[in-house]
Amino acid sequence: MTTQRLSRLKQAQQLADVDYVALVPGPNLVYFTGLNMHLSERPIVALFPADDTPPVLIAPFFEVGKATGGPVALDWQIYSYKDGTPYQDAFRQAAQARDLRGKTIAIEPLQMRMLEWTLLSEAAPGIRPASAADLIAPLRMVKDADEVNAMRRAVELAEAALTQALEEIREGMTERQVANLMLRHLLAAGAQEMLFEPLVQSGPNGANPHGVSGDRPLRRGDMVVIDFGLKVDHYGSDITRTLAIGEPDAQMRDAYEVVKAANAAGRAAARPGATGERVDRAARSVIEVAGYGAYFTHRTGHGLGLEGHEPPYIVTGDTTALQPGMTFTVEPGIYIPGKGGIRIEDDVLITEDGSQSLTSFTRDLIRIPRP
Repeated sequence: MTTQRLSRLKQAQQLADVDYVALVPGPNLVYFTGLNMHLSERPIVALFPADDTPPVLIAPFFEVGKATGGPVALDWQIYSYKDGTPYQDAFRQAAQARDLRGKTIAIEPLQMRMLEWTLLSEAAPGIRPASAADLIAPLRMVKDADEVNAMRRAVELAEAALTQALEEIREGMTERQVANLMLRHLLAAGAQEMLFEPLVQSGPNGANPHGVSGDRPLRRGDMVVIDFGLKVDHYGSDITRTLAIGEPDAQMRDAYEVVKAANAAGRAAARPGATGERVDRAARSVIEVAGYGAYFTHRTGHGLGLEGHEPPYIVTGDTTALQPGMTFTVEPGIYIPGKGGIRIEDDVLITEDGSQSLTSFTRDLIRIPRP
């Protein structure tokens, strides 16, 4: 990681006439500085200027060493506070030193809290907010070789965990037991952190795409949706496979093959110059032609990287032209109320001449017990 990312951010700020970008602990701060700081009741704000002055960090005193010794060498101008002293003092000192009154400050619309924005606004009356997402998303969407390699490793470890778990999943186990089993194997495989807690839905519960794992036991004939992922060096994998306990009925077998074909069509449509909208249409049309269109209730996919959901989005209305280095999921599904759900999710990388699925786990229906 180098300061090139911050240089590109500075260029974007200058084009957009943005004086500062304000980041709080989270994926964007990791992306630009490598600093993985904890978001708590103590406010932390990093301010990155459009000119050549040093970046500003407002943070608790005990975080100063982490910042100055961070993986990216930055000449921070630091304003700290100790527990028991007013946060306002550090914010006021920073605002006065940089004359922030009336400046345009781009903030993270999904990350910045009222706490930090109120402190900034009170310290520098008249500051004008803008969206940092418009500046940062184009930079983060295209992954470099190190980012892609971290994601490849995250996929490899997640698939290894599923391989191990399949040897232990049995009829009669509860969804929660299967989810805990997946979690143990993900950690044992080498996960550095979880992208999210494993999601397991069986039988009728599978018709709720983002339902939580409960105490329902797996029953013969059930389809079981298992959605899981992990992180390596802050970058994630996000995979879904659907199992059958014994033999599902004819409708669910047919629906499974339709989802499998839709997944293949979505991956085949992913190439440089295509859009998220076009990939979504390729996958969705397979399901609609088969008569299950009303049961595909979410977008075909989402960007993947430092976050589980990030641009580009594989959905109607996203006209972002896909470029080499972009990574996202392709995860069509069919969800039939009262019966169950099916989803097959792969992680896809746009290459110079097409795309590559980072995931390689079989997309054929897996039956439990395995032959």
